Amino acid sequence: MFVTDMTFSEIFLFHYGWQGAALAAVLLLLLCIQLRYHLLAYGRIPAYRNNRRQTILDSEPPLSVIVPMFAEDYLFIEERLPLLLAQEYSEFEIVLVYIGRDGDFFEDLQRIHQSIPRVTATKIEQAPRFPISTKMALNVGIKSAHYEHVIITTTDARPRSDHWLALMAKGFMRGDIVVGYCGVERKAGIANRWIRTDRMMESVQWLSRAVAGHPYRGIRQNLGFTKHLYFEVKGFNHLNMNIGEDDLFLQRIIRHDNVSVVLSPRASVIQTAWGGLGWWTRQQRYYGAARRFYPLAARNAVQWELGSRLLFFAAVITALTVMPLEYKLAVAVLLLIRYAVVFVTFWRITRRLGERGLRGFYFVHDLLSPLYELVLALLRLRRDNRVWR
Repeated sequence: MFVTDMTFSEIFLFHYGWQGAALAAVLLLLLCIQLRYHLLAYGRIPAYRNNRRQTILDSEPPLSVIVPMFAEDYLFIEERLPLLLAQEYSEFEIVLVYIGRDGDFFEDLQRIHQSIPRVTATKIEQAPRFPISTKMALNVGIKSAHYEHVIITTTDARPRSDHWLALMAKGFMRGDIVVGYCGVERKAGIANRWIRTDRMMESVQWLSRAVAGHPYRGIRQNLGFTKHLYFEVKGFNHLNMNIGEDDLFLQRIIRHDNVSVVLSPRASVIQTAWGGLGWWTRQQRYYGAARRFYPLAARNAVQWELGSRLLFFAAVITALTVMPLEYKLAVAVLLLIRYAVVFVTFWRITRRLGERGLRGFYFVHDLLSPLYELVLALLRLRRDNRVWR
């Protein structure tokens, strides 16, 4: 009679003690935080429609595509430049900014201009004592551009389709800043799957805030803005850093209503993978040095997701190790609920961004990425001289 008159919480406490009750409360709280991220934050990405935004232009504007070149990159000239020229868009130019000392290579670029007038080339003499940053090269390119609306990209990125520029131009009809997605090229091996998944989930973090009206960055391989905004703030900031043109600069010109997010596989670009996990870790350490200057809300959003995920897994492991069988089964159900939600969200996002071959591997990344981010955070504690000028 005594047991039947007890409430559920009293019965639970009677069977599992305060430790079991506290563990259950922690598990449920962390699960709710995780579901909030995947259902409410990341779940906005597949459902986002940029054409619901108010138009600010009556038609797609002409575009200037600016590409800094820090080497005699014949691979870009032979393979990627033709993909830019093949874009199904009527009015655009390509501004190549060559930073180097090879006169023969620059003459080759000028000959391209003679045969294809929409390609123009500018040279900046590279001096060992005064290295040129990407921001300096973009400064020259933006000032050389003939059109008001500019797209910046890199020599190691290629459009995924011949409608890339047309779709980015449509983005300018609804915002003075246009951000798109950049994936990493698909290769064989586990390291490549990790790199591609890591790039996608890193992009999901800032894309989810952008579509929610709280943008704070883009990606240097697929980013557009107007010259008016650029000159209004007198160009790039953080000139003591070699990075920041796609995040720290954008934070100066971004408003909640002037960013147009273009999400389509045909509007994406693909970055060349120049190595394996070591190369990727060096890249993440280098560009991640700018994160300390991100808005507090953006940093907290990333850290809360990683922290809650790590603690959730730790609590699950604890419960499966020390608690009774029926408790373990209940925890296993909670774990399955999370994975079901995560899988559906991830599947929808991969379809929206055009990523393939990652759905099975994502669960490995989901489990290990908090530890990987911890390693990166420790690496960033040491000053990276490549970042600072």
